[in-house]
Amino acid sequence: MAELPEITIFSRQMDEELNLKEFAEVDIVQEKILNMDKTEFAELIKGKKVIGVYNKGKWIFTELSDDYYLLLNLGMGTDLFYHQKGQKWPEEYQIRFSFIDGTGFSCRFWWIGRSELVSNKELIQHKATKDIAISPLDPDFTLDHFKNLIKGRSQIKNLILNQRKIGGIGNVYIHDILFKAKIHPQKQANELESTQIEDLYEIMIENLSNALDKGGLYYEKDFHGKEYGFTRDYFSVAYNEEKPCPLCGTIIEKIKTGNTSSYICPQCQQL
Repeated sequence: MAELPEITIFSRQMDEELNLKEFAEVDIVQEKILNMDKTEFAELIKGKKVIGVYNKGKWIFTELSDDYYLLLNLGMGTDLFYHQKGQKWPEEYQIRFSFIDGTGFSCRFWWIGRSELVSNKELIQHKATKDIAISPLDPDFTLDHFKNLIKGRSQIKNLILNQRKIGGIGNVYIHDILFKAKIHPQKQANELESTQIEDLYEIMIENLSNALDKGGLYYEKDFHGKEYGFTRDYFSVAYNEEKPCPLCGTIIEKIKTGNTSSYICPQCQQL
């Protein structure tokens, strides 16, 4: 599943490749990924130009001419590929966008992806994105900002995964972030000491920046179909159940934490 590092890479590559390109047509195979009738969607996007691309949490925002936005959510994973002029299209996709210069891009959503077209006025009240918080890679995500989040009574893992609190982190990178901070995922956020909060803040940014620098998760291909280097070898405890902790040698456990599972070292991350 693509999280903040992978979504950031996609948005940057799309912003570079799609600048000022004009939509010629769209081929929609699966209408249920849209927020409107497919005929209306196809007619509405035709002729619009790409102004810029950025991400907000786990959503990719493509700003278009005529005061519209194309919003993409990659769900549990998506083959989102750029198409050069004359290049053969992928055989499988739910939606395919073509530009007047012969280039384009396609989306094959693995599960629960979305492609929505909304006006600027609609964007303000767009249910899925209007309350997404800033991400740890945002310049405004300061230590003071983070400290203000750590006030309510909530399990720290749930707080970090709450997109209304912190945008972009999911159940991939969270395990090692908490492990390196030596915090149990079920620890109450308002019970953390000041030094723990500061460590957690620094580790969160460092881990996500490191994943971004390496190109994101190895099984997530980028906009150009390339795979990068953040492999399982870079995980400390995540997905390493029954292996020894890299710090103390205690066997790593997989535990249930609400609706998700967590990988922890029971010695380093005592509740």
